[in-house]
Amino acid sequence: MNLKEENTLKILACKSRIGAILGTYNAKSGHPGGSLSAADIFTYLYFKEMNVYPDDPKNPDRDRFVLSKGHCCPSLYATLALKGYFDWSEIESLRHVGAMLQGHPDMKGTPGIDMSTGSLGQGISAACGMALSAKLDGRDYRVYAVLGDGECEEGQVWEASMFASHNNLDNLVIIVDQNGLQIDGPVEEVCGIEPLDKKFESFGFNVIKIDGHNFNDIENALNNARETKGKPTAILAKTVKGKGVSFMENQVGWHGTAPNKEQFEQATAELNAQLAELEGEI
Repeated sequence: MNLKEENTLKILACKSRIGAILGTYNAKSGHPGGSLSAADIFTYLYFKEMNVYPDDPKNPDRDRFVLSKGHCCPSLYATLALKGYFDWSEIESLRHVGAMLQGHPDMKGTPGIDMSTGSLGQGISAACGMALSAKLDGRDYRVYAVLGDGECEEGQVWEASMFASHNNLDNLVIIVDQNGLQIDGPVEEVCGIEPLDKKFESFGFNVIKIDGHNFNDIENALNNARETKGKPTAILAKTVKGKGVSFMENQVGWHGTAPNKEQFEQATAELNAQLAELEGEI
C-alpha cells in the first residue's frame, strides 16, 4: 500500500469517527467506545477489501458483512454513508423513533446492512450461514464478520466456530476487535478469554494477530485470509477503545455513554484537527 492510499484510508476512518460522535451525541445514547476502536477495520473493508455496490445494495454477487457486535454500529453507519449507501444527514437522527439508523443494525430498514444484529454471539452464526450458502450455490462472494472480544465469552461464538471449521468455510473471515474492555470492565477481569489465538486455532481456524489501527497490517491479514484454503480465518485485531478521542481512549465508561455538549465539542475538535492534518498530507 502506498502512502497516498494509506492516508486516504486514514482520512475516511477519521470521518467515520466524527460520524460516530455526531450520531451518539444527537441520540443522547449509544456506544462510542467500541465504534471508535473498529472504525479502521470498517474503513478498510468497505473502501478496499469488499466487493459491494451502494447503488445496488442487494446485488447477489456482493460480499457480505455482519457486525456481530451490533451495538457498535455508529461508525459502521458513518462508513456506509461515506461509501454512498445513504446521505450523511441520516447520522444526526441515530436512534430516533422512525429514523433509518437504529441503535442496532436493521437489515430491513438500512441499505448496506446484511444482517440484523444485537444479541451478542448471533452475528457470527449468521455469517457462517451466509458463507455456507455461497458454497452450496457455487458463488464466490466472501463473508466478513466483526466481533467484540467481550463477545467471545458467548458460547454461541464457539459453536459457530466449530461449524465454520467443520464445513471448511474458507470464504469466511472473522475479525475480533480486541480493545480489551467490555461494559463491566476489562475483559480479562470479567471472564478471561486468552489465549484467544490458541482457542481459534484449536477450532480449526487460520489465525492472524495484527494492530487493528494499522492499514498495512489489515491489508496483509486479509490477503493471507484470501490465500488460505480449506479453513476459515480469524484476525485478532488489537485496538484502543475510544481511539482518536483523548478522554475516551482506554476508558471503560465510554462503552455505552453518549457525550454531552462539552464533550461532543471537544471530541469533534480533536478529530477535526486530526482530519485537517491528514488532508494537509495529500
